[in-house]
Amino acid sequence: MTKASGRRTPVTSISPETIATSVLTIETPHRGFFDITADARQFLREAEAQSGALTLFVRHTSASLTIQENADPDVLKDLVTALDRLAPEDGGWNHGSEGPDDMPAHIKTMLTSCSLTIPVIDGAMALGTWQGLYLIEHRTRPHRREIVLQFLGSELKSASI
Repeated sequence: MTKASGRRTPVTSISPETIATSVLTIETPHRGFFDITADARQFLREAEAQSGALTLFVRHTSASLTIQENADPDVLKDLVTALDRLAPEDGGWNHGSEGPDDMPAHIKTMLTSCSLTIPVIDGAMALGTWQGLYLIEHRTRPHRREIVLQFLGSELKSASI
């Protein structure tokens, strides 16, 4: 086994002093990925977030959240195709009281995530260059989706010498 050696920045110590919460409502016109990165950034600005963690939680069982590439839209199209292959509408599901896309939507949610946590450093999400935050609508017809955003953290402390 090879031992990994890496570099890291100095440790910044904070005492959580702020909890800010908001609910983001998104009207989804159809199945697909909906970029909510700008909404999360706006929330952090309004919360005057400096250092801590941003948590997002979607309050639904047929929609989910993910961090994914935000540069090439073909990635998102291919991900929709992949999820459809993993949970097709004609999969012989027992549950179908809300239509043929309902049970596949539940499976797709189970395969993805209902919550995300992103570090916040100097007031910004610590996302990579090509990363964006997405609500994934798994149902065909329009829905109103709610995402709870919560920041836990505080302003940076000055180190005493």
